[in-house]
Parts: sequence; structure tokens; C-alpha cells
Amino acid sequence: MTAEAVQAAAPRPAETPSASAPTDGERPLRIAMLTYKGNPFCGGQGVYVRHLSRELARLGHTVDVIGAQPYPVLDGVDPARTGPGAVTLTELPSLDLYRQPDPFRTPGRDEFRDWIDGLEVATMWTGGFPEPLTFSLRARRHLAAHRGQFDVVHDNQTLGYGLLGGPDALGAPLVTTIHHPITVDRRLDLAAAQGWKRRASVRRWYGFTRMQKRVARRLPSVLTVSGSSRQEIVEDLGVHPGRIHVVPIGADTDLFSPDPAVPEVPGRIVTTSSADVPLKGLVHLVEALAKVRTENPEAHLVVVGKRADDGPVAAAIERLGLSGAIEFVKGISDAELVDLVRGAQIACVPSLYEGFSLPAAEAMATGTRCSPPPAAPSPKSPARTARPASRCRRATPGHSPPACCDCSATRAPPPTGHRRPGTGTGPLHLAAGRHRHRRALPGGHRPPGGRRRRAGHRPPVTRARRPPAAHDALHPAPDRRTKA
Repeated sequence: MTAEAVQAAAPRPAETPSASAPTDGERPLRIAMLTYKGNPFCGGQGVYVRHLSRELARLGHTVDVIGAQPYPVLDGVDPARTGPGAVTLTELPSLDLYRQPDPFRTPGRDEFRDWIDGLEVATMWTGGFPEPLTFSLRARRHLAAHRGQFDVVHDNQTLGYGLLGGPDALGAPLVTTIHHPITVDRRLDLAAAQGWKRRASVRRWYGFTRMQKRVARRLPSVLTVSGSSRQEIVEDLGVHPGRIHVVPIGADTDLFSPDPAVPEVPGRIVTTSSADVPLKGLVHLVEALAKVRTENPEAHLVVVGKRADDGPVAAAIERLGLSGAIEFVKGISDAELVDLVRGAQIACVPSLYEGFSLPAAEAMATGTRCSPPPAAPSPKSPARTARPASRCRRATPGHSPPACCDCSATRAPPPTGHRRPGTGTGPLHLAAGRHRHRRALPGGHRPPGGRRRRAGHRPPVTRARRPPAAHDALHPAPDRRTKA
């Protein structure tokens, strides 16, 4: 997400790892942290690994991050430092078949080192995504060669066959973080695919999700980031609920905090987008911006991420004439990112699904209004908790924040015909989540439609009452299909 870690040779003083042992009386752990992709500038996996490795080191543990290209950028890495409180990076190179500027390349003959490289290229040639499998095989070989050096192996959602076999195969117990099942991405991409050829290509690309299902069911312990992700893991991957432990992600409130000295920029909307794919929903936000600018011409969007040269977002920007109203920024520092969010009138999370959405938590920590992500249905997730009016720096007397502000105490009443939570999600109203919740009515009460509900009878799914045309125009509902 940011480039703060590469701006200086040493970490910030507040981030300097502590070499002191844990205070609970237990000895420091030697942790091998696996990440098959570690890009720190976009996507959640690289950001998660960067912050988690730093904080584990501050607790006194030794962390060796084992990753492939793009390699993670870590805080506090010092090759001369070993032992408690140290963070090291072990590069486990792949063939890097998706690198820029030549993605889907065919490597030269001299680049092949072993049969795993051949498997990686063959899978790419046939339209699949090989990295979770091939990285797990390389990691298994590396861990076996360093047996006895680690107390625990922490996998960051690789879920490859190479990680099966338990401590006998890996040399240490395994725990895995699953941010959310990739099967959710697969369903949304299939729903957006046009034509049978495109759908066949999407199914082949996501072929690795079958492997991840099989591996997840055999894992002894799974960590996840929210209650909604936990439910998805149970339903999509078939993992026993007793094996899943929710550890919510936290925002750095020393960094992401309100600052009245930073002026609010009129009309600024800020969002974070790691890819131009249907799951991220950026195209819906672009279309919503065009609607907003008909009433507020100074409204503009700042996207933290790389601008794609082509694709749905680029086409929407060109079609709607928004080239001058949308700015893409990348490689900015942590401090620049915080000031960017502080100066926004609203931070928006347009994703159709998120396991947790750290950008939403970070925006709320700065005091900026934010549209909560679709992970919000989890009643135990901190992202679901509404902030009181006193914590919203723009909840002033006589002022009602917009409906997408997570300040229920000062929220303006919804317009007539407003969809109830879960029945529709416009680009700026994504708090309700993906599912429609239907609760059984007590005996004697008639559900909508007038028929008494019989025991064991499941009423047909009905659509919510259609709102007025004006509300539909302002809040177009995305394609709700979730299966091919």
C-alpha cells in the first residue's frame, strides 16, 4: 500500500523492534512466516506480512519471512542482527511469470532449475495460476533442509499441497491465516464474465481453489480476520468451526490519528484499489462519481493504486469523461497516505466483498467518514461497530453526515423506499453486506405474501420492494449473481 519501508535504511523509532523477551514467562519463538506474494504497495498480503512481522519482533520473537516475487518489504531488517527481536527475509525465488512489463512470459532454457519450475510454466501455459502450489513445494523443501530452526510455521494463505504432512514434513507445527476464501473472488469473476470462453478461462485460472479447499480442511489450526470471513471459510472451504480462530486486524492509531491541522479538501473522495477486477468494485465507484458530479461539480476521486491502461475502469473513465476528476497515486509514504485520508471528505470502500478491509479501519482512525466494507455483517467485528457522534470530527451541531458515514447517532434518515440492509448495495452504501437475512416469524404471524408459515416450510425468495427511480439512479445495484 505504501513505500515507507523503502525510504530509509532504518525503521522509525516507534517501529524499532525490541530485543526483550516476552513478559509472560514463555521463551521467544522462532517463527517462519510464508508468503507466496509480498507486494507491499498494493493488496493486503504484503501489508499484513510487513506489519505482523514487525510487531512479532517487537514482542521479542525471531521472525524469518520466507517469500517469493514480488518480495515483501519489511521494517527493521538488519542482516547483521540475529536472535530475539530480529526480522530477516529469505528469498525463495519463483520464475516470476507475471512480472511487469512482460507478464505471462516464457522463461529461457537457462532459467529452469528443477521440475517445480517446469510445473510452474506448464500450469501457466494451460491458463492456470501455479504460484500457491509451486511456492508450497519450494517452501516444504526449504523447511525440511532447515529442520529444527523454527518453533512454528505461519503460512499466509498459500494453502498448497506442499504444506501438508504436519511437523514431520515441515519440521514445526503449522498455523495458517486465511483472509477470506478465494472462492468468493471466483464466484464474482464468473458472474462478471461475458461469454462461455471467458467463463472457461476464469474457471481454469481459479483451478487452484480446489487444492486450497482440500488443504484447508486438513489444517489443524486456522486464523482469520473477521467473523464474516470465519463464516465464509466454514461454508466455502468446509473447515470445522472449532479449528478457526478470529484475530481481527488492527490499525496503527499512532500513525492513523486525527489531525485538525490538515485541511479538508472540498469534494475529495479517497479509496484504495489493488486491482481492476470485479471484486474490488472500483468501476461502480467511478460510475457513482459521475452521478455525484452532476450535483457537486467539485467532487473528485483519489485512488491509492496503479492506474490500468485498459480494462473496465479505464473504459468507464473514458466513457464518462472523468479523466480530470480521478487521480491515481502509488508508492507514497505512510505519512503522505495518512494526510491524504485526513483531507478527504469521505473514504470509500467499493469492494463487493472484503474479509476485513484495513483501509476502512485506518480511515475511521483518522476521523474521516468512511463507507464500511461488506465484511461488516460480522456482529463481533470491530469494523461493524458504529462510532458515536462525538468521535466523528465532522458531526457538528446542525450537520448530518451522509448515509454512508458510520455514525449512526447522527445519520440522516434514509430516503423513502430505501432498501433495507442486505437487499441492495449502491457504490457508496456497502455497509449492509452480501447476504439477505431472513428470520423465522413467530407462530401466528404471517410473512410477506399473506401465507402462514408451516413448520419445515421454506418460503420462496422474494425481491425487496423496488425503490423510486430517483434513488435507483443515484444508487445502482451491482449484478447480484454469485454463481455461474
